[in-house]
Order: sequence, then C-alpha cells, then structure tokens
Amino acid sequence: MEDKTQHVAHFLDLIRKSRRGKCKIYIGMSAGVGKTYRMLQEAQALVKNGVDVKIGYVETHGRTETEAQLRGLPLIPRRKLFYKGKELEEMDLAAILRIRPELVVVDELAHTNIEGSQNEKRWQDVRDLLDAGINVITAVNIQHIESLNEEVKKITGIEVQERVPDLIIAQADEVVNIDLTASELIARLKEGKVYAQEKVETALKNFFKPEHLLQLREMALKTVASQVGRQVETEVPKETALRHERFLACISSNEKHARTVLRKSSRLAQYYACKWYVLYVETPPESPEKIALGKQRHLINNFKLATELGAELIRVKHSSVSAAIMEVAEHKEITTIILGKPRPGFVHFFSSLNFVSHLMRNSYTADKDLIFVS
Repeated sequence: MEDKTQHVAHFLDLIRKSRRGKCKIYIGMSAGVGKTYRMLQEAQALVKNGVDVKIGYVETHGRTETEAQLRGLPLIPRRKLFYKGKELEEMDLAAILRIRPELVVVDELAHTNIEGSQNEKRWQDVRDLLDAGINVITAVNIQHIESLNEEVKKITGIEVQERVPDLIIAQADEVVNIDLTASELIARLKEGKVYAQEKVETALKNFFKPEHLLQLREMALKTVASQVGRQVETEVPKETALRHERFLACISSNEKHARTVLRKSSRLAQYYACKWYVLYVETPPESPEKIALGKQRHLINNFKLATELGAELIRVKHSSVSAAIMEVAEHKEITTIILGKPRPGFVHFFSSLNFVSHLMRNSYTADKDLIFVS
C-alpha cells in the first residue's frame, strides 16, 4: 500500500510541474493483464488526493473487478454517431477540452476513431488533450507499437492494423509495464476474466499460446526499460550516471533498404534501452537542385518513419559522408554507428571500399562500434 501511495504522489508531483499535460502510459503484453484496472485504481487514489479526475473513455469488456473500480468516478458522456446505419459511441474530445479536467483517463490508445471524428486515431486525441494542458492516463498493448509491427506478425502470424507511433511512447512522462507471467494470463483467460467463455478456446489456440505470450512479455519489458533509460539520461547527473549506449543510424538517398535499416536500428536501440539518431548527409551532388524528385520523396518518407520510430533526425551538409558521420558521432557522444551493407557488385565494392576503410579506422580510434545491417 505504501509503494502505491508513493507511486501516486510521484505522478501527482509531475502533473503540477508543467503547463503541457503530463502523460502516463500503462503497457501490457496483451489484453487481460490488468491495464484498465490499474488506471482506474490510480484514478480513485488521485480523486482522494483532491485531483479533478474525469473518465474520458474506458472499456471494461464486462470484467466485474474492472467495473467495480469505475464506481464513483465521474464520466464524461460519450459522443453518439451514426455510421453505416448503426449508432456507435466515441470519446467526446470536444467535451473534454471544454470541461478541462485536471486529469482524464483514456483507454485503448491505439483505437481508430469512427469516420467523421475530429482525429483519425485516439492517440491524436490524447496529443490534443496534452497540448491543451490536460493530464492523461492511458493504456496500450505492446503489439500496437509501430516499430514492433513486423516482429509481432512473425511471432503471432497476425498483422496488427491499429498502431501507435513510437514517438508517443518516447514522449510520455511515465511508462509502466503491467506484468504477468504467461501462465498467470492463461489462467485468467480460462477463468473468463479476459474474454467470454465461447472465445477462450480459439484464443488459446492462436494469440494466447505460451510461446507467443513469452516473447510479447519480453517486448513489453524492453520497451519500458528503454523509456527508463531515456529518463536516466535526462534526469541523472552525467558524473554519477553509468555509461549509456547511443546509436547513430546512417541513411542515404540511394539506400533502397533504408526502412529496414531504420527498423533494425530502432529495435537495437530498444533492446539496449538507449537513445538513437538518424543521420542523412547531403553532399554537393545531392543538393535540392540536383537530386531527383523520386529520391527526394524516398528521403522524406524515411525521415517521417525515423521520427515515428522515436529517433532524433539529423541532416547535415558535407562534402565527405564518412567525415560527417564521425563529426556527428563525436558531437552526440555516439557509441555505435549503424549502416546498411554495401551493395554487391564489383563497381559498388570498390567505390565503397575507401568509405568503409575510413570509417573503420576512425571509429576504432574514437572507440566506437560499427554495425552493418542487411
């Protein structure tokens, strides 16, 4: 009980420090771990501490213990919309902005809003609330995070359509993992605490296989560890902090597989719970006046993906790509430089030989690692 009280007091202190709203995200490896329950439990504690809390949107899925936590908490009525002949309910963003509570609880961060809503996605609604100075507690399952999409598909065979940009997670003030073992979650599923009984058998044969849950649990733990690492970098004095990895992913306008480089770099950064950057060096032949429109579009799309994956984008003009990489690596205190593998072929091999040789020589002298990804 004392630990929970301290947890609530810490978030309460964060709330009152800034004009922009503070965001706390509960993450779990799947449905049923207890994210909504914990959000409502915290909301109850904050109300007792005199905070003006409102429920913007909560989905209990008929779970008795979760519905019990909802009692006594003030709800902002949902907005009703007609879509394809059916009456549907959606969070009333306009009403929340008008009422301006001190804190609002918003469930299911990855949700896609009904057509005709102010924003396409609920994470965009949350962003608007934060920009308006309203504090938010929200929740998301790990499989909805953008950079994990391909890995989740490999593990479960399911491609998750509703996704949240990594930047939303990275910018959160607090990220908390609601952790259960695979066996505990499966036990909850069998008891009917996750889905209705008629859906349990199908879930056990598909998403809720122990080997799936174990890997998803690992992802959730690493994601939260990454967020804690970022907080350590910003909040702990350098002289007392342990040395942290910093990755620099380098892309070019000719890199056909830049998206793979970006995604692999993002996963490496999350694995090591470290900050990472994406560097594009504009050489004289690649000035805006000379570069082809197709390459420009390719670059813009990759820049957008880099920021969505949580990287800090760096663009510099330089006549030497390798020299620019080393200069940025020194300035940003980079520990590991990541590049795409040189393309195969006689001409490409010899044209890249000096570049790679220069990087290897200088990275060795500067005590920096080089990683080439395919």
